[in-house]
Amino acid sequence: MHPLLSGEPGVSKLLLGNEAIVRGALEAGVALATTYPGTPASEIGDRFYQISRETDLYFEYSTNEKVALEVAAGAAASGLRVMCSMKHVGVNVAADTLMTLAYSGVKGGLVLVSADDPSLFSSQNEQDNRYYAKLSGLPMVEPASAQEAKDLTRYAFALSERLALPVILRTTTRINHSRGVVSLSELTPRQSQGHFVKNPFRYVMVPAVARQAHAILLQQQAKAADEAETCPFNELIGDGPWGIVANGVSVSYVRDAISDLGLKDQVTFLKLGFTHPLPADLIGKFFARVKKILVVEELEPYLEEGLRALAVSLDRQIPIMGKGPGLFSRLYEYHPRLVRQVIADYFGVPYSPPQPLEPAKLLGRPLPERPPNLCPGCAHRATYYAVKIALRDLGVEGIFPTDIGCYTLGLLPPLSVADYLLCMGSSINTAAGISRATGQKVIAFIGDSTFFHSGIPGLVNAVHNRHDFLLIILDNGTTAMTGHQPHPGVKPAPPGYGGLSLDIKNVVQALGVEQVQVVNPMQYRLTLAAVKNALDQTGVRVIIARSPCVLYMQRLSGKKRAKTFIVGPECRDCRHCLDYFGCPALHPPLDGDGPLIIDETLCASCGFCLQLCEKRAIRAKSKE
Repeated sequence: MHPLLSGEPGVSKLLLGNEAIVRGALEAGVALATTYPGTPASEIGDRFYQISRETDLYFEYSTNEKVALEVAAGAAASGLRVMCSMKHVGVNVAADTLMTLAYSGVKGGLVLVSADDPSLFSSQNEQDNRYYAKLSGLPMVEPASAQEAKDLTRYAFALSERLALPVILRTTTRINHSRGVVSLSELTPRQSQGHFVKNPFRYVMVPAVARQAHAILLQQQAKAADEAETCPFNELIGDGPWGIVANGVSVSYVRDAISDLGLKDQVTFLKLGFTHPLPADLIGKFFARVKKILVVEELEPYLEEGLRALAVSLDRQIPIMGKGPGLFSRLYEYHPRLVRQVIADYFGVPYSPPQPLEPAKLLGRPLPERPPNLCPGCAHRATYYAVKIALRDLGVEGIFPTDIGCYTLGLLPPLSVADYLLCMGSSINTAAGISRATGQKVIAFIGDSTFFHSGIPGLVNAVHNRHDFLLIILDNGTTAMTGHQPHPGVKPAPPGYGGLSLDIKNVVQALGVEQVQVVNPMQYRLTLAAVKNALDQTGVRVIIARSPCVLYMQRLSGKKRAKTFIVGPECRDCRHCLDYFGCPALHPPLDGDGPLIIDETLCASCGFCLQLCEKRAIRAKSKE
């Protein structure tokens, strides 16, 4: 039995924040879950997938976030309790659906998890998705711990059904990926069979219906505001003249700071877990207790602006600060030391912070740099190498629009094959624009999962408008960067996965691309010839570079390939493999003298270095 399916009420477990969300959904009787994998939300879908193999819960890795939300919306309209999870930029993809789903509402509870990524640990922007609650008019809740992640998930399902609206469960990386002790509650039996009741004047958003639906949404917002007033996750703590407001992970930082600075009797702490709509009456009581307020919230001044607006409407003259010089930044995630310092400075409390540990001083030397890099044995590196050599041999400069995935790590030297990146699926469309505007040789890269996610419409557009560029689809058979989740072209499928695999070549040809080649990038000479041939042509050309992710194959098989290669004395420091290929398993000797070294702890034994070594100095180990 999956660990999240076990445990009696009152039993405690150590859970990841994402696991706590899944447990909360199971306790609420969730019957259907959808996602497109994206860090920091990936584990939510992964756990649902595992659980779906043991129960009648339906789960799918959807083609993209818009699809995921629409599948969830259809099930919620049929009366099921459903969860849809995605990272913050995924909500951008689903936003078209979300705005109108707020009008149509739901029958069964629908919880949308938006996992924000302050400090951009794995994202291309740092947007604050709390503004989606304002934009859509939907209720929003924000857990402050793993325990609240579970409990607020249960609450969100019930709230969704009471209001007949989707509820946004907004998290951040530090909540998603921290572990905490979680006290379990009873698992509610799920209702797995729904029934759709025809009601076109609720669900078909033509203008006449939408006008009425907007008015109903505003009425439901007023009810949501009433719910916020009594929500147990909104609390006034203490009775001091100094006010502090916080949400999410900042709640824990504030609690520690109040304790560490000895401010328990001087602070009134407003902890907010239901953050849209804001509880106006509760905040009014808060205003009455305090003389000045500090708002502790990561990213944008969302709560700060809301509190200031309420202060004006209540005619309260009270200093409310959060972002600004000497206070908090709109950049990056916070940490306990920063929160303690700003609280001390704002309220004029003496504070001598401990000196942070500096690893370089402890070690007596600087820490080695570890830039992000493609894994040893990654077929994407082999593809990039063939492209670079082809361009070198042809004496042509290439422009490289790229996309979101492992292959984005081709950005850094020595590969340097990423020149322009916006978002999922953008490589094909920006390649068309750059080629049309400049006439330069453009080679766009996109991964297999990203191609299905949002690359297909761009390729349709490119064919239709007769654009001129080479598209290389890097097909490693999985959604590798977020944890090897399947996608519509998955090969081989993970155990127990029942989805139908679509062949990318057939899709590309069906879209009207006439120049299509499929290569195995680990076969260097054949790939080089294919790239040179494609670069000599015009129009939309597609190369599908197909070779499975080495880590995915190791994960399925449970074992690594044997380490079987060495560098012989013929190596004379030509540096070709370092300057053009850059496998992390290859490095110069530490003393700078002699042939290169293959680090057997890193080598994936892909054998590609044998093909590229111009001195033929790399060979298989003797079997003696």
